[in-house]
Order: sequence, then C-alpha cells, then structure tokens
Amino acid sequence: MVPNSPSTASYADQTVTRGEGGETHQHAGGEVPVLTTQQGVPVADDQNSLRIGRRGPTALEDFHFREKIFHFDHERIPERVVHARGFGAHGFFEPYESLADITKADLFQRPGDKTPAFVRFSTVAGSKGSSDLARDVRGFAVKLYTQQGNWDLVGNNIPVFFIQDAIKFPDIIHAAKEEPDRGFPQAQTAHDNFWDFISLNPESMHMALWIMSDRTIPRSFRFMEGFGVHTFRLINAAGKSTFVKFHWKPKLGLQSVVWNEALKINGADPDFHRRDLWDAIQSGNFPEWELGLQLFDEVFAEQFAFDVLDATKIVPEEQVPVRRVGRLVLDRCVDNFFAETEQVAFCTQNIVPGIDFSNDPLLQGRNFSYLDTQLKRLGSPNFTYLPINAPKCPFHHFQQDGHMAFHNPKGRANYEPNSWGGAAGGPREAPDAGFTSYPSEEEGPKLRIRAETFADHYSQARQFYLSQAEIEQRHIAAAFTFELSKVETPAIRARMVAHLLNVDEVLAKAVAEGLRLKAMPAPAEPARPVDKSLKPSPALSIVGNGPQSFKGRKLGALVTDGVDAGLLTGLKAALEAEGALLKLVAPMVGGVTASDGAWIDADEKIDGGPSVVFDAVALLVSDDGAKLLADEATVRDFVADAFAHLKFIGYVPAALPLLEKAGVAAALDAGTIELKAAADAAGFVKSCAPLRLWAREAKVKRV
Repeated sequence: MVPNSPSTASYADQTVTRGEGGETHQHAGGEVPVLTTQQGVPVADDQNSLRIGRRGPTALEDFHFREKIFHFDHERIPERVVHARGFGAHGFFEPYESLADITKADLFQRPGDKTPAFVRFSTVAGSKGSSDLARDVRGFAVKLYTQQGNWDLVGNNIPVFFIQDAIKFPDIIHAAKEEPDRGFPQAQTAHDNFWDFISLNPESMHMALWIMSDRTIPRSFRFMEGFGVHTFRLINAAGKSTFVKFHWKPKLGLQSVVWNEALKINGADPDFHRRDLWDAIQSGNFPEWELGLQLFDEVFAEQFAFDVLDATKIVPEEQVPVRRVGRLVLDRCVDNFFAETEQVAFCTQNIVPGIDFSNDPLLQGRNFSYLDTQLKRLGSPNFTYLPINAPKCPFHHFQQDGHMAFHNPKGRANYEPNSWGGAAGGPREAPDAGFTSYPSEEEGPKLRIRAETFADHYSQARQFYLSQAEIEQRHIAAAFTFELSKVETPAIRARMVAHLLNVDEVLAKAVAEGLRLKAMPAPAEPARPVDKSLKPSPALSIVGNGPQSFKGRKLGALVTDGVDAGLLTGLKAALEAEGALLKLVAPMVGGVTASDGAWIDADEKIDGGPSVVFDAVALLVSDDGAKLLADEATVRDFVADAFAHLKFIGYVPAALPLLEKAGVAAALDAGTIELKAAADAAGFVKSCAPLRLWAREAKVKRV
C-alpha cells in the first residue's frame, strides 16, 4: 500500500502540493534548497510523522521527528519554550459517583474521595515577563496525585489545536513567537510569520476561529473552560475500552473581556489573572470546575463525520453529551512560586491504570516531547523527586544517581531480576495491578502519511462560527481584521480571506472590507468539500453559557468624602449575599469620610483602580466630590471606559456631572441604574448578572 498521488491547490497567491490528508507540502527545486536533518540527510516529508498505517501510532524510529522535536524542546533556558507565563494553585478532585463500569482508575472508584491536585494556568506564546491579557490560548494543566501514581491531564482552554501532527509543533510555535530577525512582537500573533503559516496550513482554520473569538481573552482563569484536547481511552477492570474526551466546566460560568478592555487591563495590571486567582483563593472564594466526560465507542468513532484522532476537531456536545462526574476545587495558593509553579513538570505520558492513549498523532508526539522538555529545563532526570512533582503514593524502583539524586535504592540490589528475596531484593512487577496498554490491533506499512479522514479543514470552523451569538461573530470579524491589519504583506491578508470564504462569506466580506482589500480573492481550494449541513452547537458560545448571577465577580465603587453611608452599607451587603466583592476607589488611597462621619478605608486610588479591572461599577460621590472630580481625566476614563465596555453602572444623582463629562449622560440606558437609597442596592446587583449590556455595543463601536 502506497500513499495516494498528491494534488495541487491554490490559496490565493500560493499554489501548493496537498497530501492525502489535505496537508500542505512545499518542495525544493531551483533556488529553494533541500531540507535536511542536522546530519545532512535529505527530508522527504516534513508534514507527517512516521506511523504504522494511515491512522496508527507513531513509530519510535522516526529519527527526523525525534531530532526536530528534541532540538525544539531544548531551544530555551531556563523558562519554558511555551507556556512560560503561568500561575498555579493546589486543590483536590472529588468524584460524584463510582465510574468502575468504565475505568479502573483508582481516583474514580469511590464517591467523595479527595485526590490532591495541582493546576497551572498559562499563556502559550509570551515569555515569563509578558502580560496576562494577551490574546492567546490558555494552558489548563492538571496534575492529580492519585493512589496509583500521578496523572497529568495537560490541556488548554480551547478543545482543538492548530496542527494535526506533532512534527509541525516547532513550526507553529516558531511562527507564533517573536520574529527571529527583529525579536518582536512579544506575546502576539499579529504579525506576518504567524499568519503566513496559518494561511498555508488549512488544518489550522478551525483553531484560527477559536483564537479570534473571545475565548482567548478570558476575564479570569476562574471563568474559562478546560479541555484535554485529544481523544483518550478509559479501560475498566475487564479490559473494555471506551473513548473519552475530557472537559473542565467552570461552576461560575464563562466570561471574557472585550478587546479594548484587554489592552487597557494589560497597562493597568499586567498580572490581572494572577491577582484574580490569588485574591479569590485567599478570600475563601475557592474556584471550582466540574470534570465532564464525553464517552463513545468504536462504532460511534467509525460513523462520526470526522476522525476522532484529529486534534483539530471536536465532538459536539449535542451529539455526545458531557457527563459531569466530579469537581475540581482550588483551595490553597503555593508557598513558593519558584519551587512549585516554576518547577512543576507536566508530562502527557503520565497516566495511570484505567486511562490510556489513542493514536492521535499530536498526542503521540507530545508523549515524546514532554520528558525532553523537563530534562532540559530542570537539569536532571531526577526532577520527579521535587516535592511538587513527586507522587504522594509509595513508589519503588531501581533508577539511581544523576544530578540531584534525592532518592537512591537502599541495600544491595539495584537491578532485577535478582535472587536476594524479600525486601532486600527490592520491588517486583505486578501483572495484575500494574499498568497495561490497551491491546489494540495495529497493522499496515510504515508510511509518512496523513489519513484522508483528516482532510476536512473548514466544516467545523464554519460550525463554530455559526454557533456564536451575533455579538461574538462581530468580535471574531474584528479580531481577524485587527490581527491581519498588523500583517505587512498584502498577499498574506488576501490568502487568509480566501480561507475565510470557505468558513462564512459574511465573515470573509467583513474582514475584507475592514482591511480594504482592493479585490476579493477566490476561495481557497478545499481538500474536501465543506459540509454546510452541520448544525450550530450552542455549547460553543460564551454569551450563551454565561453566568446566572454576579457571584465571583468584582464591583468597583468610586467614592468621595460625603458618600452615602447607608447606600454603601446596603451595596456591600447585597454583594456579600451574592458572593461578590466590593472594592472602593477613592481620590486618595487612604480613604474617605462617609456621610455619617465614619472613616472608610479605600482599596485603590483613582488612577490605580480603573474601571477595566472591575466587572461593574458604582459612582457613589457626594455633590462636593463630584465637583472635585469633574475635571479629573482618570475619572472621565473610569466612567467612559465602563460605558464603552458595556458594563452595568450604578450612580447617585450627584454623579450626573461625571456622566456628562464622560460624554455618556445623553446615552443612559438599561445598564445605567440610578441609586437613590440603600434599598436600591440589591436590585442593582441583581441587574449586573448578565455582566454586559450587549445592546449598547452598537452605540459605542461603529468601525
């Protein structure tokens, strides 16, 4: 069996060779040199790792992939190449029910058991010193210290990825990072190299829609979903396999910021996400997610319209509902950032009995890569003994020595088999209790090939776009327009629009008009026809899955001397009842004197507490306070930004001059609520539950 003959395809200005799976191949010839390994061996295929059969596992003998990923893993010291900026916390996982029918994994056997956990959230592209609100994928990595060893579920806040084969991982990250000749832009994909790569790899189109959505500018780690991305297997005691996709569903609902708000938050507080998680845990408002499982069998996998081994695809929740089986609670901050958050080492290969891999080629490659990465970063194979990485169950092996050897075998035996017997002989294998791989049958020739079932690149991208609320669709178009406006090469802009024509013509037209393209390009030639029959999936919308209350959010109240003491007390009580926080912003950080003569400490000075860092605001100024602040530029920004960012604004009559100075007094709407007395506070807080008045956006954003 040999690969099918390649075909050619046109992506606007570029004509490329396309493989069976729809992947892009570019060939040497003329002035274009031959790609080789570091040893000078010519490379025949740089798009596909070597696997057994079209959909089989990756072969260990693939020296080109091994060298490529090995070198990539060792590019940076000492911070991570990707996911460098992270923040972690401790907690636990607690199952709601026994899952013994589908998995023998110990942590799923006993309802109510608490398995210790450590979670690290991160951005992907930026360095350790980048800001939290970059438009970027967020890492959502969970280490579970089970009684049968550590299980690392290393995922993201987006359920798909850019590429289908791990051999392309160095390329996508190189393209996304700062351009090598100039060293910028930092933590941004709004540049030529990134979009050049995306525009020549249609397999990235689904992910491109996700990253241009509000998913990549989350309000908080606490308000975003997590996904295992890949298809895994669950194995029960009888050896039966069930395919599974892992989801983390936030108890507080989904929430993102708007783009202009993200830019200003980065200036006001580049540690915004870190501070938010720290403050929530320290105040006892422990973040929670529910673990959800999408479970399906081989029959479903074979009948599904897309390949379940393709990491650029989802299984819509409407086809396979998410079964919520337990909760993850973060209840303790780290004691030392370096010792824990920086030294934690996640490896996708860390699984436990009852969980197993699928042949997803991206997952197979990650299993090669992560161990390399940790060895380079932490300097020794003994990184597993660092407290944050060490299992909390007993462990016994014969591995010894090396840098930082905290644990060496005791006694005479450091090998097996041996004849010393008993404890002196050391540990032995356990056929019944030990990990065994699922005995899937694999056969086929060794080929560098991608299965034809991976070749549909646009259908789910279209489904994602159509699943968004109208406001979210406008944000996607605006994000594409902004990012591509930073691309200096017009041909790349046109090439991306050519791909977007296969997703949605309205979207493509909006982006083309936003870029003022002189001519609309022809649609990029799809490897497989776009399936326009896919129904929208409501589960994919943030707006459609937002919070039902203001719980977990933060309200910023602008206060001055003479603030109505009763109203302030009522507002604080209403927020506490809702499970939300009140932060006081004053002309001076010391505080203010209330109307009853009481002194009230402030949390922020006005120029250090802009409205962008709050979910809603209240203007609780006195007449004299309004006069004092009327010409203060930071106060104008506080009010104008809150209105422009569609937030709910409570105000006392004395604050009307501030609304006028901000230019919004003539545009008051259902999201601007007058507060006359303490009795109005509870109603105002209830009104804040939707978080934003989306209807206002048409008034404040025209281009």
